[in-house]
Amino acid sequence: MTTGPAVEELLRTLAPQVLGVLVRRTGDFAASEDAVQEALIAAALHWPAEGVPEQPRGWLLTTASRRYTDLVRSERARHRREEKVAREPAAGDAPGADDSLMLLFMCCHPALTPSSAVALTLRAVGGLSTAEIAGAHLVPEATMAQRISRAKQRVRASDHGFGLPGPGTEGWAPRLRSVLHVLYLMFNEGHTATRGAALHRADLSEEAVRLARGVHQALPDDAEATALLALMLLTEARRPARTDAAGELVPLTEQDRTLWDRRLIEEGTGLLASTFGDGPRSDGPGEYRLQAAVAALHGGAVRAEDTDWPQIAALYGLLEQLTGSPVVTLNRAVAVAMADGPAAGIALLDALDAEGGLPAGHHRGHAVRAHLLELEGDIPAALVHYRAAAARTTSLPEQRYLTARAARLHQGEQG
Repeated sequence: MTTGPAVEELLRTLAPQVLGVLVRRTGDFAASEDAVQEALIAAALHWPAEGVPEQPRGWLLTTASRRYTDLVRSERARHRREEKVAREPAAGDAPGADDSLMLLFMCCHPALTPSSAVALTLRAVGGLSTAEIAGAHLVPEATMAQRISRAKQRVRASDHGFGLPGPGTEGWAPRLRSVLHVLYLMFNEGHTATRGAALHRADLSEEAVRLARGVHQALPDDAEATALLALMLLTEARRPARTDAAGELVPLTEQDRTLWDRRLIEEGTGLLASTFGDGPRSDGPGEYRLQAAVAALHGGAVRAEDTDWPQIAALYGLLEQLTGSPVVTLNRAVAVAMADGPAAGIALLDALDAEGGLPAGHHRGHAVRAHLLELEGDIPAALVHYRAAAARTTSLPEQRYLTARAARLHQGEQG
């Protein structure tokens, strides 16, 4: 019989697929999500004890459809939607297109701002909690909860419905941008979880890769969709070396590169190369193309000392101009420090702080500054920032790593 954790993993995989089918049939995102959540609760209660049904997706779809019908019956204004669901039986595993991919595009709704679309999609397709989504956007959890609630209300009140525009049609470009951004954030949360006991959430990063493959297969001529998949593969290739046998974080420069997945590096490098010349079309070096180029340079360095830091710094400079992201500036500061010395990187951090680029107290700013101060030899200042970063991160592996760095420096100073 399937165990509890296995049931939880199965439900996580099936939830966006079932939600995608129900939303497509009803056009009512909010009520469909409520119905699917009730079906998931029912499955979590019954499956561990009674066994997983032969067609778990069909079971969830049937249960969610019944829950949806119950919700609709309670609101007389929704009789037409109830009739639509009743005319289209939901039992059995519905073959055809990947409904989780369809749901991904559906959630990037024209009635929503890009930030709201990203938040809603991460919740519905990625299965992230409100707190995790808030962490990815650098905003308080309460703010993100309000944003998701307003997004649902806008979709419900919109006359656009959930129809999907085709490539090249009005509204396609912004929707595709939102889809790619959602996948990017989903992958990042899986690669480095913002909170919790584990550094990685492999289920989330693997799902992001799967969906990115689907987008690439559907849009093989889109350079940014291709580059995003390349970026994910090149980054995912390093995952086996990012933690040691005890699960502790290992920084990039100290990783055992023989553990890197060369197959993924070759595939990612090949995809990136295909975006040049006669490959997928692009109007310029988009943000995923630039990030994939950085990842390819790291992947191509057999030893840490072989890393082409000047080229990486130049790529981050272009990316900074394109996005204006303070996180990109942090990465550029590290690359500049490695290429031109820590003082040059610290100067970039000082300028970023003067501009108010990062939210006050964000741990990554302290962590990067601590690293560069350590390289410069200013141990007392590095200690202050390592401790500040450790106090602010909600990731336990990062917290342990930062605390250990501070302890090592403190012991060296005492010795």
